[in-house]
Amino acid sequence: MRLTEAFAAQSRACSALGSPFMGRLMALLGANWPGTRLGRICADWPGDLGPSAVSMPLRLAGGLHALVLGGDAELAAVYPPHQVSDMALLHGVLAAMQRHEETLLRWIESAPQTNEVRRSAVIVAAAHWIAARFALPFMTSELGASAGLNLGWDRFAVQAGPVRLGPPDAALELTPDWSGATPQPARVEVQERAGVDLNPLDLADPDQARRLFAYLWPDQPHRMELTRAAMAAQRTAVNRGDAIDWLAPRLAAQPEGTVHLIYHTIAWQYFPAEKQAEGTALIEAAGAGATASRPLAWLGLEADGGTEGAAITLRLWPGDLRIALGRADFHGRWVRWAG
Repeated sequence: MRLTEAFAAQSRACSALGSPFMGRLMALLGANWPGTRLGRICADWPGDLGPSAVSMPLRLAGGLHALVLGGDAELAAVYPPHQVSDMALLHGVLAAMQRHEETLLRWIESAPQTNEVRRSAVIVAAAHWIAARFALPFMTSELGASAGLNLGWDRFAVQAGPVRLGPPDAALELTPDWSGATPQPARVEVQERAGVDLNPLDLADPDQARRLFAYLWPDQPHRMELTRAAMAAQRTAVNRGDAIDWLAPRLAAQPEGTVHLIYHTIAWQYFPAEKQAEGTALIEAAGAGATASRPLAWLGLEADGGTEGAAITLRLWPGDLRIALGRADFHGRWVRWAG
């Protein structure tokens, strides 16, 4: 997918995910892409530039929003909450791209970095389902943890239809549009937790925190509020490294009397194919040695080519049970539970 097509695809994705402003901006840039140095470098970037690969439009969108968050008043004047014409928006954005060309060229060298807190609704629901089955405390391992905001899922509450899951003093409450049956509340205790990312964000660094917020769209203030609440509750630093290499010793170190919950949300799909194969073999081998007092659970929320949202999948050992728990929106706005 080349750049014009990539902008059109990103425009549709942003609109579908509840950001009409970003859908509009991506469409405008795709139809009016400049022939500047930045424009040529983006257009000539190797590989598939679309949302499921290089994500060049998304990289640029994050860079532009970072400029707004960093204090560019001229660009901020055409961003929400301001309402401007298409002409004014396009002119303001193209002018900012010229003013900050070197900054944006550095920005697009890194892949988009997101940490969508609302995906924790799926983790919370699945954890209650698993806890009801095994009645054991958890050891958790998150693959592709970004800034680590979803490492603290057990401190979040989820209003899942008529049922509330989570602690009474939750750090934040998630309210997805829920349909289907609801897991019954169970005793959830996380005994030990850790996460890994190739490029984890250090939220104590203002520049890295700004990078996280740059990928939360300016017409979605609720996402920013939830992210701030999750940041305030964050207690666990994310390890830097390859997820599969990092996971291997953790699988061997699972204590007796715990469920090891491995999970990832919209991350596995970005691992190289050879790493996916290696990781699958590694987890399956560990599962073959699982017992009733030392079970293993592998939870994923990942794109599967379906027409709506992402699949919620769970594998459990001993027994290698494969359970389709339903589907959820990529940003956790809705959950269709089938567990």
